[in-house]
Amino acid sequence: MGRPGHIPPDLPGQFEVLLSRALKGCVVPSCVDLDMRTIAALNRVAGAYPDADQGLVEAAHSALAGQMDGSNAIKDRDELMRRVLERRERRPR
Repeated sequence: MGRPGHIPPDLPGQFEVLLSRALKGCVVPSCVDLDMRTIAALNRVAGAYPDADQGLVEAAHSALAGQMDGSNAIKDRDELMRRVLERRERRPR
């Protein structure tokens, strides 16, 4: 996974290559510049091989768009903060 906030210029091309491989059943390695949401979406495509439907492909494209516009990072931050607050609330005082 790349640096937070950094979008490599070749990211869309890298995504298309990995999507093509996912459509053939190949899982995505974690050492790519994609965020975890996008990797997970591509791996759902790979897991559905040989019957990946258009909805899974569209979800993968949507995940990439979320990485590109920063909304995935915002969702991840919000989820982390929610978990931290839940833990604090459950902690004995």
